[in-house]
Amino acid sequence: MPKPRLSKLDLQIMDALWNQGALSIREILDAFPKKDRPAYTTVQTMVYRLETKKALRRIKKVGNAHVFEAAISRDDARGRLIDDLLRLFGGQTKPVMAHLVEKGKLTLDDLRETEALIRRLDEEEKSR
Repeated sequence: MPKPRLSKLDLQIMDALWNQGALSIREILDAFPKKDRPAYTTVQTMVYRLETKKALRRIKKVGNAHVFEAAISRDDARGRLIDDLLRLFGGQTKPVMAHLVEKGKLTLDDLRETEALIRRLDEEEKSR
């Protein structure tokens, strides 16, 4: 099943569910900082759209309120964003990595960890 494409607001809603577990729309709204809190109806609309995208699901109803939980993992959502980013660069990772290095967001320690991961995955694939 393809991973859904998520907007910034979608990700904020999903963050509330990933961090706190199952929530009602009101509880999702309360997870937003007061100064940046969208309208209740905006969150409600986005939650229903996320449900259509199969990013979250209703798990129960308490009174008049539906309770929702994440149906995709944070890692799946991140993977989709990274795949979309790489698509902008024709699948090439070098320009992205160069930018991260130039902006100080990718360190030698990060590269060493990445190299160790690549080696481990390569060894696992060879042992299959």
